[in-house]
Amino acid sequence: MAVVSVDLRDPTPIYAQLERGLRAAIATGRLCVSDQLPTVRQLAVELRVNANTVARVYAELERAGVIETRRGVGSFITATPLQARPPREHERRLRAFATRVLSDADSAGFTIDEVIAALGEHRSAGPVREDISHSRERSTTSRASKKGGA
Repeated sequence: MAVVSVDLRDPTPIYAQLERGLRAAIATGRLCVSDQLPTVRQLAVELRVNANTVARVYAELERAGVIETRRGVGSFITATPLQARPPREHERRLRAFATRVLSDADSAGFTIDEVIAALGEHRSAGPVREDISHSRERSTTSRASKKGGA
């Protein structure tokens, strides 16, 4: 069975489906660092696609640092699940997060300027990640004590 699949009826180009499928397999842990990929020819035969398409995807993934090809040996995964995400994934997720925050702020009656000012004050107050992790710990602790006390 192939490490990925393509849907010939899908209007998405085959190379894009293949790249997305390989990145997803790494991101979900089906493929791990140092796992060997099928050869270009093997994968092309399994998926019934042109070998040039597979070679194009492998070359693109190599340029992106997701895989490494060793001449005469094969292609191997070099990226962690986090590194395997598509390049624009972070920006897309950030835009979606900002949209949710602004929507929540609007629902609560805050303006964008008020949100930005509050974020600026929070930022100047110190390390954000530490504050967040402590608030999560307090939140988890308080939930646990509520469950235990109820």
